[in-house]
Amino acid sequence: MIDTRLDGLWLIATTWSEPNIEISSHHMPELVPAAVKPTISTADVDKLDVRVGTIRAVDDVPASTRLVKLTVDFGDHTRTILAGLKTERSDPQEIVGAQALFVVNLEPKRMAGEVSNGMLFDIGYADGITPVLAVPERSVPDGARAG
Repeated sequence: MIDTRLDGLWLIATTWSEPNIEISSHHMPELVPAAVKPTISTADVDKLDVRVGTIRAVDDVPASTRLVKLTVDFGDHTRTILAGLKTERSDPQEIVGAQALFVVNLEPKRMAGEVSNGMLFDIGYADGITPVLAVPERSVPDGARAG
């Protein structure tokens, strides 16, 4: 640790080293980014209610080859949200306890005999790569809004 005085303020610096991580092309798929979608107004973005929720349960949807039923805690309530995770993950149960981002103000949608009350944000599906959850960088209260 180094203590330095700068313009009447104390600046405390620590040294750290980056982990020795090798990234090779066989771990990261090649991706040609899609074209950027047409411009929208901030008013359009403000219409989306994106919140953090903790996934409390992942249950099978027997009538579907793709869908699982997530029980998601948003702090003041829980919701059922359907997500196409069966073919994306060898063990969908691995996300139980994880926080993720969800759109919570979509109209309810009936799929495979179940009703979904929101949408899970994931990253990668639209680009044909194995999706990952969109998650906060550290734990935040359930129900916290994005934006």
